[in-house]
Amino acid sequence: MIEKLPELVNNDAALVRRGRWLNDVFMVEVGPVQYLVHVQAGRIERVETGPFVMPSWTFAVRGPEAMWHRFWRAIPAPGDNDLFALRKTGEMSVEGNLQPFMANLIYIKQVLASPRQLETTG
Repeated sequence: MIEKLPELVNNDAALVRRGRWLNDVFMVEVGPVQYLVHVQAGRIERVETGPFVMPSWTFAVRGPEAMWHRFWRAIPAPGDNDLFALRKTGEMSVEGNLQPFMANLIYIKQVLASPRQLETTG
């Protein structure tokens, strides 16, 4: 699902505009699989799939595969619909430099939730 972020995000002009000040690399960990998401002016330039030897990233969002699948449902259950709810339960962790994460929180939340569109479109 993470591999589809460039298509899902870059085709959403409003979302790209929301993230226009973010130029960064962040990691998303879905179970044992790591992804580096490269963002330039709100556009997802590329997504690299690990494993990585010494990855360079600003912040990381990590969680088990089952949690991500619940989060990506078209209509997630209460508690599975928000990054902070999942973090509060201990299923998800956010680490690294949290300043760019918090400064672009709505953008990051929408980027990570964008695979939900795939549930409704098939």
